[in-house]
Amino acid sequence: MRARPILGVCFTILIVAIAVPASAELRISSLSVYLNDQDVTVQTTVLGAIPASFTESIRSGIPSHVRFTVELWQHRPMWLDRLLQRRMVERQLLYASLAGETREPYVSRELRDAQRVLSELRGLKLMPAAQLDQSELFYVRVRAEAALSGQNTFLTRLSGAAEETPWMDSSLLTISRVQ
Repeated sequence: MRARPILGVCFTILIVAIAVPASAELRISSLSVYLNDQDVTVQTTVLGAIPASFTESIRSGIPSHVRFTVELWQHRPMWLDRLLQRRMVERQLLYASLAGETREPYVSRELRDAQRVLSELRGLKLMPAAQLDQSELFYVRVRAEAALSGQNTFLTRLSGAAEETPWMDSSLLTISRVQ
């Protein structure tokens, strides 16, 4: 009687171990936050936006999606941090197999050019700097997700059809200038 639960647990562990992809290639390489007089602006780059496991699916016409989630937080040392703003930017890559072109905001015949456009997030304005309290500390968090057909679930990550990065935090920022 006792062998069945142990056998079930061993079988579940074996299935999960086989289904986990060997390595996650998606990672955030740089995060820059600019606090100028007008806006809070974010710039980031993701490496491996089109993993090698996606290439065959993209060539067969399945669209690939990259989604950036960018959050601006107010740091409160003796309490929970407060979310001030959240933005999601989603980009889609579609390969037109008849024309041999990849489509993003512009048409490109090279997959490398489309991957560069897909992996960079430049000049995202989170909120006006005038709305922030000058005496407080702030930071920005970024996460990126890559998925075929835009589906990023636990099962698609296990099968290798989706990947996501852990949250990357910027250093603490302040609006007031210190000299």
